[in-house]
Amino acid sequence: MTATDREQGAMRRALALAARGPRGVNPQVGAVILSPAGDVLAEGWHRGAGTAHAEVDALSHLPEGAARGATAVVTLEPCNHTGRTGPCVQALIAAGAARVVYAVDDPNSVASGGAARLRAAGVEVVGGVLAGDAAALLDSWLTVQRLGRPHVTVKWAQSLDGRAAAPDGTSRWITGAAARADVHRRRAAADAIVAGIGTVLADDPALTARRDDGTLYDHQPLPVVLGRRRIPADAAVLRHPHGVLHRDGENLGGESPNHPSVLDELRSLGVHRVFVEGGPTIASAFLRAGLVDEVLAYVAPTLIGRGADGADRPALGPLGVETIADRRRLAVTGLERLGDDLLIVATPRSVEAPAAPGSTTEGEH
Repeated sequence: MTATDREQGAMRRALALAARGPRGVNPQVGAVILSPAGDVLAEGWHRGAGTAHAEVDALSHLPEGAARGATAVVTLEPCNHTGRTGPCVQALIAAGAARVVYAVDDPNSVASGGAARLRAAGVEVVGGVLAGDAAALLDSWLTVQRLGRPHVTVKWAQSLDGRAAAPDGTSRWITGAAARADVHRRRAAADAIVAGIGTVLADDPALTARRDDGTLYDHQPLPVVLGRRRIPADAAVLRHPHGVLHRDGENLGGESPNHPSVLDELRSLGVHRVFVEGGPTIASAFLRAGLVDEVLAYVAPTLIGRGADGADRPALGPLGVETIADRRRLAVTGLERLGDDLLIVATPRSVEAPAAPGSTTEGEH
């Protein structure tokens, strides 16, 4: 069973409607209701947690009985779960929909199963229509469902010999302007940026995403500072447009609950992508805990070495590697020249995505 040309056109419209919804804890979903003749009867989209789902929103624009025999075109498999709102499959069945066309399966074990329930009720169901386009729209949300937590990128800048700073602690600037601009573009694509309190005290970063001219990108990541020490009252991060989330981060070993709890809290706030850049301690802690999905290493063609007194500022701290057999293997997924610097993009080979818990979306799709 395949989708008709009109249904594919309606799916493109549904995807455009979905993009109007907010990105956050819940997915962006759009819906179009077609008459048996293929004409558009109603449209809808999900406007955020606690509001009507896309299918119900579309049906709400129709008088009672107007959807009987109609086709519902939806970007995500209709949910089969009662949370803050009722299950969309029941609303479609009650409205008399004869056919449902959707793009991607719902990965949530609690909310999924909508297609099977519709078929059991005698509704024709076609899945996978423009699935690639829908997956691209829902990329970050689907990643959270797959991992059971936000996607984590760890970034650092280093000299060719692996130092993040000179022996006296100075580090501005190891890399050049092109590399720094690339970092800010990536910050702007993240939902949260994480730094350690040590970095805040030493460098006073604003943790904002800025253009080359110093103006702020429209989207700013939520700044998160980890560490027990107090943030100074005049710290730049306290002037961030989103405020700052300050959490305990002193003891962040591989078995520490601190990082998972921080990620859980960020996920509950609708954070999908976390950008970690804030010193060797924090970067190493995330790596030790196996919570890193992507590594960005900006390498400058410069040498620093140790100080005359033995002082050393490596880009990473202890990773729990005592023998070569325990080394952390990476798969290089990208190499990019940025001015005189080199960006290495890599994925830890040891990271395996856990199955997402069923309560991922709190009943919202």
